[in-house]
Amino acid sequence: MDSWGLSALPLNIDLETKRVLKALPSAHAALAELKGIATTIPNQNILINTLGLQEAKDSSAIENIITTHDDLYKTELNFESFKSLQAKKVQNYISALKKGFELITKTGLLTNKSILQIQEVLEDNKAGFRKLPGAALKNVATGETIYTPPQEYEEIKRLMANLEKYINDSEIQDCDPLIKMAIIHFQFESIHPFYDGNGRTGRIINILYLILEKLQTLPILYLSNYIIKHKTDYYRYLQKVRDENSMEDWVLFMIKGVEETSRETIDLIIKIKELMLVYKHRLRDNYKFYSQDLLNNLFKHAYTRIEFVVNDLGVSRLTAANYLNKLADDKMLRKHKLGTGNYYVNEQLFDLLTKR
Repeated sequence: MDSWGLSALPLNIDLETKRVLKALPSAHAALAELKGIATTIPNQNILINTLGLQEAKDSSAIENIITTHDDLYKTELNFESFKSLQAKKVQNYISALKKGFELITKTGLLTNKSILQIQEVLEDNKAGFRKLPGAALKNVATGETIYTPPQEYEEIKRLMANLEKYINDSEIQDCDPLIKMAIIHFQFESIHPFYDGNGRTGRIINILYLILEKLQTLPILYLSNYIIKHKTDYYRYLQKVRDENSMEDWVLFMIKGVEETSRETIDLIIKIKELMLVYKHRLRDNYKFYSQDLLNNLFKHAYTRIEFVVNDLGVSRLTAANYLNKLADDKMLRKHKLGTGNYYVNEQLFDLLTKR
């Protein structure tokens, strides 16, 4: 059992070490490049949907909520004939992410009220902050308790109120926003304010904070895949802060994650743009029904259906079906049957999103 106690923010330790300051410029350069290239995609929902679904899958996988890409995209189709509990949980994540983005866009703040709303969508309940003691983080292999978060409801509320101020008031601590993001993530995970969904909520907070700080404009930079690849280090550096009161390795880990993930996301967006251009030329040169809205639909949904085209293009169901069936006949899409309905897969986009 640990004897370390969680302090309110700001922490009275040196955050801007030489190693940390040296790591920041390249991470900021990558973030700025990502922010710029995201604006070159004609419809922001293309990136929010495609990258958001991938993040939802990865972030949920960290918590052992496992689904296949196929099940995830089928669940997005909302067919009554297809139900996957795990995929629905992952869908809740993308809904929670979009909810958080909507809230901070409206208010310019990331408040506890917003965090509670995000977690409510994520877990599909209104349990709120933990009111009952007993929460403990255990070593999965040994069952040993490695960290005991605050147990009392009033203490959780106090620490979350302090965290809310730290997130939204830049005068509390004057340091680089990437350092603050790392501190915020550490603090939130250490408070562990919810019965369920702490990790996933914390990872949503990461990107929302970068948007608040105007380092990004869209929720498209996600660290979950980086955490999966370095899961042992993620938990080791978190615990090192508690065991040794040393924040440097944790902050460096998060800064490196931002840089690596930015570079990977830039590469993916470039490939999406290139594929969109190929589809645009093929559609425009060969089909009288080409429109930018149709192109956007085929890239906003790796799996699309007639109803999606009806809604996005404002055409009749018969017209939408004719469009999709013609594209399937010409091998631009692959048509599948699910129950009594059909869906259409942009296989090249699916491969880009899933074969990382």
